[in-house]
Amino acid sequence: MTLADYLPIGLMMLIGIGFATGAMWVSWKIAPNVPSPEKLAPYECGIVPLQEPALRFPVKFYLVAMLFVIFDVELIFLFAWAVRFEAFGWTGIAAIGIFVALLVETLFYVWKRGALDWNVAHRDRYRRVVAEYEDEAA
Repeated sequence: MTLADYLPIGLMMLIGIGFATGAMWVSWKIAPNVPSPEKLAPYECGIVPLQEPALRFPVKFYLVAMLFVIFDVELIFLFAWAVRFEAFGWTGIAAIGIFVALLVETLFYVWKRGALDWNVAHRDRYRRVVAEYEDEAA
């Protein structure tokens, strides 16, 4: 293949970038820019916040999402290894054994730390925070 074969792809890329840039520039120029107090006020779920929350809340969705990504990538590696199982021999079995052992160890660590426990009220560290807050409120 020569460089001339890539000319249509380059032209389409330039046309696409030019169109996107032009559309953004035109919308920036003709759009009204009239900020008002209502537009600048914080808005969440239709309720204007009147006070700050008393306690921090646990970010469980972030932890679960990260764990999902970690164990999902593990599954991809295991699938790729299983497809070429016979080509790797005993070395491949040892390597995947170490890999799985490290991931199981990670799962036990996360489990022990309480990242999989959704019942926040029963966790020791949150019981301490709530008790301190109740002592200060009293």
